[in-house]
Amino acid sequence: MRVLLSTYGSRGDVEPVAGLAVRLRELGAEVRVCAPPDEEFAELLTGVGVPLVPVGPPMGSMVRPSSAAEASRRVSELAALYDTIAAAAEGYDALLATGLAHFASRSVAEKLDIPYVYATFCSFLLPSPYHPPPLVLAGESVPPGVTDNRVLWDLNARTFNALHGEALNTHRASIGLPRVDDVRGFIFTDRPWLAADPTLGPWRQTPDLDVVHTGAWILPDERPLPAGLLAFLDAGEPPVYAGFGSMRGVSEDTARAAIEAIRAQGRRALVGRGWAGLALIDDRDDCFAVGEVNHQALFARVAAVVHHGGAGTTTTAARAGAPQVVVPQAGDQLYWAGRVADLGIGAGHDGPTPTTESLSAALRTALAPETRARASAVAAAIRTDGTTMAAKLLLDAASRRKAARWK
Repeated sequence: MRVLLSTYGSRGDVEPVAGLAVRLRELGAEVRVCAPPDEEFAELLTGVGVPLVPVGPPMGSMVRPSSAAEASRRVSELAALYDTIAAAAEGYDALLATGLAHFASRSVAEKLDIPYVYATFCSFLLPSPYHPPPLVLAGESVPPGVTDNRVLWDLNARTFNALHGEALNTHRASIGLPRVDDVRGFIFTDRPWLAADPTLGPWRQTPDLDVVHTGAWILPDERPLPAGLLAFLDAGEPPVYAGFGSMRGVSEDTARAAIEAIRAQGRRALVGRGWAGLALIDDRDDCFAVGEVNHQALFARVAAVVHHGGAGTTTTAARAGAPQVVVPQAGDQLYWAGRVADLGIGAGHDGPTPTTESLSAALRTALAPETRARASAVAAAIRTDGTTMAAKLLLDAASRRKAARWK
């Protein structure tokens, strides 16, 4: 069986796909991954022996659209990934997409007549009467006085059509595929997969959408921690880690606020440089900076994790039993901040730009003994079989389609 996994997004999109690819391969499938050509993604996939087909410009160069014209142009660019993905999918038996790969990938699967799945890592993005939709454009706001979630989701669907319909359908016409009238439905399909842990990211089923909740897709990381980092960890009490992953807009002031707040709690600080290139604020020996390292191993050795609230980072910290402070920057990170607070495993910061005072208050919650105890209890409940469930479902779908063709 041959399976193509297609993604376009940050590391939070690529790493789970790599985890699924490894599990599919263990079950006997031949797998390749279409992903952005960023160096860190190439290294990640090479490290686990999964072939990479580079698509599009590097994700590190992308910015969120702030106008309708920019959104339409972005969709045209994403739909144009079709040729590369179609070539990669030739002769394959199934296609699964995540992130922003859907515009091209679903059309590829339709053209090749192979099973197609779209997976998301956060229920926040899926239409439901139980929560409002995310904002589509930077700077967008909810219409005044509108609070009914169903009305808001209807408006969201119209926004998808207005922003993305023309660009998507222009491309589909160019490859001989029919027009799409419901762009959001086209993206998510009527049976999307939710690759989030049921404890961290639960889903309440609705009559309108048949969501398959697979659990989180975790790529086991066996890399040793660097010698310098190990020496720092061994030199004192567990530090507090502060890092913002793939967020490029995080300012130097955030690093300063984090270090000062951590010091105010009598703790040592460990700063993750991330895409923003965060740095230490002085040369005191109670702080250490790291680049891309094994978070699974690292988070098991820290007192708390201060982060942006990406699905992957939230899940990794939860699995490690590390209390969290989520400082959400955009999108689904607001959802994860709320979940961390609701579960009692940390605190959600109010807003994307912390001060020393605001972060100190959040850290006091995260570092409380009862928060550590709750984080340990939740860690024991986190499932680790998400990739197994997803891989088996995907291979079953491909097998059924093959069997139907042989009849």
